[in-house]
Amino acid sequence: MGLLYVVGLGPGKIEGMTLEAKQALDATSVICGYTVYVDLLRETYPDKEYLTTPMRREVERCHMALEAAASGATVAMVCSGDAGIYGMSGLIYELSADYPEVEIVVVPGITAAISGAAVLGAPLMNDFCVISLSDLMTPWDVIEQRLHGAGAGDFPVALYNPMSHKRVDHLAKACDILLQYRSPDAVCGWVKNIGRDQQASALLTLAELRDATVDMFTTVFIGNSQTRDLRGHMVTGRGYCPK
Repeated sequence: MGLLYVVGLGPGKIEGMTLEAKQALDATSVICGYTVYVDLLRETYPDKEYLTTPMRREVERCHMALEAAASGATVAMVCSGDAGIYGMSGLIYELSADYPEVEIVVVPGITAAISGAAVLGAPLMNDFCVISLSDLMTPWDVIEQRLHGAGAGDFPVALYNPMSHKRVDHLAKACDILLQYRSPDAVCGWVKNIGRDQQASALLTLAELRDATVDMFTTVFIGNSQTRDLRGHMVTGRGYCPK
């Protein structure tokens, strides 16, 4: 029986991985993944066999990993952040019926909402929502419904995939929806290239965020009615210190 680990790498650097993720990678002979994520590992694991595909070839990539495991290899399918949050673990399970001889083990990682929040301060101290603005897999009208729900529920929001070359207006549209529920002065922030050498971050208002330019490697945080700028950090109160 082959063994397939589905591994969340965390934000990027080796230091951001869990010990469990490192142990899984140490135990594998084959590492499979999206080219950008795999390239983060080549220096640390130069002797592994690598199987890669570019973006939008996720099904092919998962079949490659399952087939390698079915041949008897110990394989790691790697994902940035957590494998179960916009990662590959769900798709691996969906395709696994054709590979009954493969044992699947999901190894959790630190998703961008968590690692980015740590950079900004403490923006997710209570209930919060994570919403992707990519409409490749989810229709935009469904994304809009979720944004309205987050706004009506006064949730702090972490936005994944906020903008790309083809989706230059999705962040502005999301901000317009949330501006129906919260002040233009609501505290917001963004973190780019979390945990990597090019990491950058900023605090700004919701009105300023609406006109900001970010990219696919940026995670955006939109505060709720309890979020404040405290000493240059984005902090959402949980109720311990009422105003």
